Amino acid sequence: MDVKKKDIRALTKEQLRAFFVEKGDKAFRGNQVYEWLWQKAAYSFDDMTNISLETRQMLEANFVINHIKVDQMQRSGDGTIKNAVRLHDDLVVESVLIPTANRTTACVSSQVGCSLDCRFCATARLKRMRNLNPDEIYDQVVAIDNESRLYYNRPLSNIVFMGMGEPLMNYNNVLKAIDKITSPEGLGMSPKRIVVSTSGVPKMIKKLADDKVKFKLAVSLHSAIDEVRTSIMPFNATFPLKDLREALEYWYAKTKNRITYEYVVWQGINDDKKHVDALVDFCRFAPSKVNLIEYNPIDDGEFQQADSEAIDMYVKVLEANNITVTVRRSRGKDIDAACGQLANKT
Repeated sequence: MDVKKKDIRALTKEQLRAFFVEKGDKAFRGNQVYEWLWQKAAYSFDDMTNISLETRQMLEANFVINHIKVDQMQRSGDGTIKNAVRLHDDLVVESVLIPTANRTTACVSSQVGCSLDCRFCATARLKRMRNLNPDEIYDQVVAIDNESRLYYNRPLSNIVFMGMGEPLMNYNNVLKAIDKITSPEGLGMSPKRIVVSTSGVPKMIKKLADDKVKFKLAVSLHSAIDEVRTSIMPFNATFPLKDLREALEYWYAKTKNRITYEYVVWQGINDDKKHVDALVDFCRFAPSKVNLIEYNPIDDGEFQQADSEAIDMYVKVLEANNITVTVRRSRGKDIDAACGQLANKT
């Protein structure tokens, strides 16, 4: 990136309007450029065809559009698509298109690497290199929407922040990106179709509630027993379950939105009745749903998918306690696009 040139998508519409007035042009020119940048997701100033060549050259001299580039696209046998996305500084993140019969979901990344240290996740091994900017998150969504229209003849319907990174450790940029995605001046998607998944940062969950966000919240839980959760997700020592539970109680009191728990069952780690009972107890304080997720190995064999009997036991006990439960089969395993596998091979 040219240090002399500003990232034009870091400017608000008001700042763009002021820029044109300062240059002796009309303020509405800023509206036109803003529309090209966000609604039409222009890759370059040359794309802005209703703006004069002279104005486009002036924009080119002052600004840069740090657009992502899909470096590599892999298609799975089950229809899942994984994008290796190159950023303006040559770092790479991954995002995934997950198609089902009646919807297309984008799984997007929020950080290059990850701030946290979950031992079962490939991304955590990269460590965090930097946060993604709002436009870089937005661009991943636009790329997947285009692929959905091209390959599945329908627009993107849902977004999950379950790719690389911990979204709540990049709070401001994630919320700015969602604001653009849901704005009529951006992609106009409903916030109810967006899920932000967190490993559980209590202070930031409370902030979400205070900020009255409209999207849904999912928590990557995996154990409701502190010492076990800390052994697989070491940051739990800093943010123990009692703090997480208190934050989620606050979230529910403020939003009245059901909480989704993402939960992988591993052999010899959390596949016994004691763990199911602890999970039932943890779910009691607010309406919740549990997604039991099929585990996807990341080569070293330390974690193994639990037997189907253990999964069946979880389902049976949760249902007996009137807790909604679904078993999520992983998609895109053949291209390392499944849960926990992102950045395994790139």
